[in-house]
Parts: sequence; structure tokens; C-alpha cells
Amino acid sequence: MPIELAKPSIDVGLFTNQLDEMRAFYGERLGLPFEEMLPVGGGVRQYRYGLRGSVLKINHARDPLPPRIAGGYKRLIIADQRLPMPMGLADPDGNEVQLVPIGRSGVNQIEIHLGVSDEAAFERYLAQVLGCERLGAGRFKLGDTVLSFSLDPAAHRDAKPGAASAAEAMASMRATGFRYITIQVRDCDAEHRRMLAAGAAEGAPPLTLGTVARISFIRDPDGNWVEISQRASLTGALP
Repeated sequence: MPIELAKPSIDVGLFTNQLDEMRAFYGERLGLPFEEMLPVGGGVRQYRYGLRGSVLKINHARDPLPPRIAGGYKRLIIADQRLPMPMGLADPDGNEVQLVPIGRSGVNQIEIHLGVSDEAAFERYLAQVLGCERLGAGRFKLGDTVLSFSLDPAAHRDAKPGAASAAEAMASMRATGFRYITIQVRDCDAEHRRMLAAGAAEGAPPLTLGTVARISFIRDPDGNWVEISQRASLTGALP
């Protein structure tokens, strides 16, 4: 059963200690439009940039972060109408960013690429838990966003249990690099229950953040974090 999306694009969250350098890279060099800054607690401020319908969330941590973790959310591919051919880049923290002509390999918006420990497990997860459209081996689509993966010898399964709250989930995922994705849905509670029933591991149960959003977390087969968000600006007043 497919997810009932509130918007057809997936958001990407990263953590960094290099705020000025990262804002210069994504905002000035790549030309992504700045939207707003949100304090998210625990010494973290989130700087939000438009990303062809998605949102890039640059979470600036006050305290030192551990280094980038092998595997997981490995590469962000952005469709760019200005380019005649692909261009590989690295942001100031060493995260892989690739710009591609619109339509290259079916990417008309963005693609999020993961390095994984078990390709068969991710085939099942993307098809059955997230209800993505299969484009080919290791390539799926959810809304307008492409999700792809390949075997990464450095990737491993994170056996840590889920968190008791969304705040604990955010604390657990802190490390330099792309650390989570956000799927905007119509009904957070219903989608969270459906994903758990389909075999997802729970990251954190649903929680309402004031009048802004109701969110929860699941974890993919390697333990990477996925935020499920019901944002009032997209769906109307929260229950």
C-alpha cells in the first residue's frame, strides 16, 4: 500500500559543525534558496533550504560531532537544468553531492543514494514498507524523489534499539553527514502503524510539536533514520 504523501518530495537532513562553510556551499555555490531557521533544541539550530520541492535541513550542532559514518545516506543527486553533463562535488564536510542534467537516469528532482549492507533487504523495505515504485534493480521512486542503493562493504547494521522520544531520536542520529530523510504524510499515526506492520523497525513513536507538526521515526534495515512528518502547513490543523 503506497504512502499517502502530503507533498511529492522527500526532505534531507544533515548535521554539521561548519555552519558558515555549509551555508556558503549550499546557498551560494549551489544557489539553493534559504527558507528559515528553526531552533530544534539540544544546542542545534536547523537552517532550511529549498531543494527542488524538497527541503535540505542543515542542522548546526553547537557541540562537536562524531565523524561521518560509513554507509547510510551516501550521496545527494540534484537535477539542474543549467548542466549539460553530470558534475561531482563534495561539501565542506566531505558529503558527496552530484549535479545532473534534468532527466538523467530518471532524476527530475533529486535522488538520495544509500550504501547498504544487504541489497535484498532494501529491495523489500522500499517496496513493502515505503511502498515505492520500482524503477529497476536498486532504484525506486517515492513521489518525485528517487531512492537508490548499492552494496557498500563499509556499511553495517546498527543494532541499537529505537528511542523513547523524537528528541532522543535526534540526539541518537547526531554525526557529521547526511543522517536522515523526512517523508511528509497526511496522517503520521496511520502511516507509522502501517510501516511497523509492514516490518519497519520503530525509531520513535508519534509526538506532536506544538501546532507545527506531528512526527515519528522508523529505521531502515541498516538502522538509518526516517522521519515521518505530518506538517500543519501542508495538511491543516493537527488532531
